[in-house]
Amino acid sequence: MTDDTDHETFAYDQARWTDDDERYEPLLSEKNTEAVDVDTPLPDELTREELELPSLSEPELARHYTRLSEMNYGVDSGPFPLGSCTMKYNPKFTEDVAVHPDGLVHPDRSADTVQGNLQLQYELQDYLGRIGGMDAVTLQPPAGAAGEFTGILVAREYHRANDDDRSEVIVPESAHGTNFASAAMAGYDVVTLPGGDDGRVDLEALEAALSEETAALMLTNPNTLGLFERDIVEIAEMVHDVGGLLYYDGANLNALLGRARPGDMGFDIMHYNVHKTFATPHGGGGPGAGPVGVTAELAEFLPDPHVRKADGDYERYSPDSSIGKVHGYAGNWLVLVKTFAYIARLGDEGLADASAKAVLNANYLAEQLEYEVPFGPFHHEFVASAGDQDAADAAKRMLDYGVHPPTTKWPEIVEEALMTEPTEAENRRSLDQLAAAFNAVRNDDEETLETAPERTAAGRIDQVAAARDPELSWQALDEE
Repeated sequence: MTDDTDHETFAYDQARWTDDDERYEPLLSEKNTEAVDVDTPLPDELTREELELPSLSEPELARHYTRLSEMNYGVDSGPFPLGSCTMKYNPKFTEDVAVHPDGLVHPDRSADTVQGNLQLQYELQDYLGRIGGMDAVTLQPPAGAAGEFTGILVAREYHRANDDDRSEVIVPESAHGTNFASAAMAGYDVVTLPGGDDGRVDLEALEAALSEETAALMLTNPNTLGLFERDIVEIAEMVHDVGGLLYYDGANLNALLGRARPGDMGFDIMHYNVHKTFATPHGGGGPGAGPVGVTAELAEFLPDPHVRKADGDYERYSPDSSIGKVHGYAGNWLVLVKTFAYIARLGDEGLADASAKAVLNANYLAEQLEYEVPFGPFHHEFVASAGDQDAADAAKRMLDYGVHPPTTKWPEIVEEALMTEPTEAENRRSLDQLAAAFNAVRNDDEETLETAPERTAAGRIDQVAAARDPELSWQALDEE
């Protein structure tokens, strides 16, 4: 899929701050420290006499963190098309709202002293319910995977309340790995569903997998290939006909905002990755939040506490057959504040515009690439094939062109997958820069790819060793 557009490539040279020993920017404590006396009412066996703390001027501190940022690539640096992760640009106004003094209160305060906070939670529950077509929403789960697990626990309790002890959850082979894990952690046997030739659910395979043991089908729509499940109404009917529930993985909700709702498609449960869809910070381990929405018949099983309005006030309460807590208090409060601010500022028209641009950007970018891009048309993302190149090598080389690489090697239905999601945040010039980087890498020789990246602060690392035996401190690195 190519056109004749001559896109401009950019060489990218990342900062490399070093000292005389060729080490990167030192720790604050290595620059200057000062002993501080410790005065505390705690028992002596739990305290120390003094504590070494960094002692730096404001300019030293500002320069330290600026240098670290210059040695890293983030969403403020440039395009970040990490497929399925939806790495949106994070609007700074949401950060300002999150640190407003009126919101920084202890979550264990009595309801009558935090009516504003409870009102925000109540209204966010309503916002998310209307966006997803759900009747009730819990804000408690602290991440998407925690939302999945919560949703499957709700499904399990629903079936048990109906004296229906089911044993299986069906998960498509291209689903997020957390889907399989969430179902297994809830005690279910996982039935893997193969995909069809068109990249969507194979209805014959689904029919064969469904039975009276089916507790739920976990589905992402659009799926990980960026394809909308055109048979979703029939899929929902098939699942419901055997007494199962349909679970919506909200990872790709960014494609549907203001245009389609999972509840209207027949989904009974869904989680929202608010750190993806509503532009709160994502990546580097969090923080995130994974609210869960359900239809009315499942509302009584939601976690405790929930927020409702009674006699003009807002109060916490426990649903009748609650599964209990899945996280402390209301969940990751400041992430929820940012979510509320983002939704409130964009409104219905803004959310619909965001999804429209996300879909347009993905299809525009896919058309510019010299890599093979199977399937299509797409919604918010697509999966290109690196073909005879190693996808991981290609991804590392993209860093030398000033763009963050896409997700690689997954889904496995596409050979040497480059899973790409530009989001609505990128304009045409940025998309052209992305296309130029992809195409430049496509034409690089094997030797160049195998040694990339060359222009970043850190060169190629041993990813397997880093995952299995990470160095978690400068001190440990020095000991080598």
